[in-house]
Amino acid sequence: MRLLLSSFPTVRSLFCITRRSEQCRTLSGVAMRLVQFHYNEDLEKNIRVGVEQGAGLDVVDLKAFDPSAPSTMKVLLELGDKGLEGAQRALNSGQCVVKRSSIKLLSPILAPEKVVCVGMNYRDHCLEQNVPIPKEPIIFSKFPSAITGPYDEILLPSESQEVDWEVELAFVIGRKGKHIKEEDALSYVAGFTVANDVSARDWQMKRNGKQWLLGKTFDSFCPLGPALVTTDAVTDPHKLGVRCLVNGDIVQDSSTDQMIFGLQKLVAWVSRFMTLSPGDVFLTGTPPGVGVFRSPPVFLKKGDIVECQIDQLGSIINKVV
Repeated sequence: MRLLLSSFPTVRSLFCITRRSEQCRTLSGVAMRLVQFHYNEDLEKNIRVGVEQGAGLDVVDLKAFDPSAPSTMKVLLELGDKGLEGAQRALNSGQCVVKRSSIKLLSPILAPEKVVCVGMNYRDHCLEQNVPIPKEPIIFSKFPSAITGPYDEILLPSESQEVDWEVELAFVIGRKGKHIKEEDALSYVAGFTVANDVSARDWQMKRNGKQWLLGKTFDSFCPLGPALVTTDAVTDPHKLGVRCLVNGDIVQDSSTDQMIFGLQKLVAWVSRFMTLSPGDVFLTGTPPGVGVFRSPPVFLKKGDIVECQIDQLGSIINKVV
């Protein structure tokens, strides 16, 4: 018999768990690939949370396994360890498996409170531009409305003629915190995903007072996915191959070992200024190979296919329309 209502506690019942010791390294100690999806035949496109049986494999539907399960990833993360442990039980049960072909994968996080971005965070990207290595993290943001799914289309805005690609490692915050110490920072990270920090270079570099926000936050300018890979499923986030392909040609090919400021530093730094909340998304910077610094510059056009790949996480593939 399936385990039902007792699998997933309420947020209220988890108050004490969110105040657990900061010495833990991760949220739950379980390795999973969490996804958000809706069924193809569901005309209302109701969001579900699931767990992949493996990269690119079929998905366990958490709400089919347990009707009390959250309907969104953000709420699942707000449940803390108990939420992730409930997802692990569903995966281990081998029940309520849905075929990949019967669902559409969505961004693993929708409507986060914050999308925190880091500029100039790869040594080789700084060398590409012939600019100094930053002394402190350069922080900017995208609006959450820019988020789109791992296989959704990138909408080419009529307002820009210089839309560019940026493959990035993204991570998602799993529990609330402020003034987080570097040595505790990874215990606040729920997992990792692949991002494309799509950028309108004309608006980023030439207009709007050279403030980056407008150039970074057009609709569909933040594809994420395909899964939220929990921290225990990634051997070392600072040693992952990172690639971007445009129409099958490799345009970016580097490693997260080129990051200037690692995950712990970024969490600690940003939490000095703002409270981090479950579901907050961090984009950690891009390596060299972006279109704007090519000679001559190259920008995306309608019909282009952009694929962003990160080792152990997977790939997202988005058509430009």
